[in-house]
Amino acid sequence: MRRMLMIDDEINVLHALVRSLRQCSFAGEVRIETSTDPLQALARAAEVDFDIVLSDFQMPGMNGIEFLQRFRQLQPDAIRLVLSASTEFDTVMRALNEAEIFRYLPKPWQQSDLQAVIGQALARRDEADRIDVQSGRMTAQEIATRRLEADEPGITKVNWGPDGSVMLD
Repeated sequence: MRRMLMIDDEINVLHALVRSLRQCSFAGEVRIETSTDPLQALARAAEVDFDIVLSDFQMPGMNGIEFLQRFRQLQPDAIRLVLSASTEFDTVMRALNEAEIFRYLPKPWQQSDLQAVIGQALARRDEADRIDVQSGRMTAQEIATRRLEADEPGITKVNWGPDGSVMLD
């Protein structure tokens, strides 16, 4: 199962995004978490790996570029996306260059465009995993373990006894 984190200070926007993604072909493959608070989202990112992160650009306290830069420090392999009502060229270029985002989505979004971009982001993440295996940076087992840990945090961290038994905390 893949994980996606969406951040927007407007809860109704988050609900609309989730509804838009429920009907796509990969809906059953992606667990979506949402947050209206960038600091809480960063705290969550310190606990759990995400394959994709989608951030609004204009948020109180921290804009989307700042958020995605900090997120990148925690999870450099996550695919980063920006959602914004701003179509100013400078804003788009800053997002692309400073936060190294994969795509910039306009508000309001078209459902088909949103679904296509998320599908492309998942494909990009899969390709990065294949490259990691081919280059020897990670084994297929390490990638599978990372995904299992993302689905069920703590499941791969087992305390074994000297006789092979599982030690409970």
